Order: sequence, then structure tokens, then C-alpha cells
Amino acid sequence: LQLEESGGGLVHNGGSLTLSCTASGFTLENYAIAWFRQAPGKEREGVSCIFGNDGSTYYIDAVKRRFTISRDNAKNAVYLRITDLKPDDTGVYYCAGRQLTGAYYLFRAEEYGVWGQGTQVTVSS
Repeated sequence: LQLEESGGGLVHNGGSLTLSCTASGFTLENYAIAWFRQAPGKEREGVSCIFGNDGSTYYIDAVKRRFTISRDNAKNAVYLRITDLKPDDTGVYYCAGRQLTGAYYLFRAEEYGVWGQGTQVTVSS
């Protein structure tokens, strides 16, 4: 079971980018995929999640106006579109997967068993 992120890079304040998370070894229909980010010197925080079975999406309040999570089950991929990027968005972005087996805490990192290596997003001011 593997997840691989891509799409990070250096962007200017106010810019946009789309991160991709590609799964291998399992199909997304049975999994929840979440995006976490870790800013320098800070703890990893969950920002968005999508359920592979019905497409339900979830966001933390701080990002819901600027982040959009989506999935393409045919490509076994999940995307995170970020607009109006700010320097505070700088960090390593990870995608994580967990089987859909009942209620759980969406943005608790310990709930997820499959992790990608992360992709760096740097926003210049």
C-alpha cells in the first residue's frame, strides 16, 4: 500500500496550486484520504479529507474557503486545490489513507495507517 504526493513547489503569495496524491496497492473506493500539512517547527495538522465511497468532503475551518479536495477513482488519485496561497501555508503536505471502517477522528494523524513521503509547498511573500 503506497501513497505518493506531487505538485508542490515555490509559489508567490496569492498564487494557486494543485497537489496530487496517487494510490497504489489499494483502491480509493474503500478508503478515506486526508491531507495533512506540517509547517516548520509546528505539529502536523489535518486540513481536508475525502471519502472514497461517496465523495464526502471535510475541511478544517481555517482552510475551507481556499482549499478544495477532490478525487478521481478511475485514476486512483486525490487532489487538493489551494488558492490564494499565503506564507502561512508553507510546509510539507502529506496525504494519508485509512480504510472506511466506521467513525473516527478525521484529522487525527494516528488514525491513518498509510502515508506518503510529502511534497514541499513554499509560499513567498
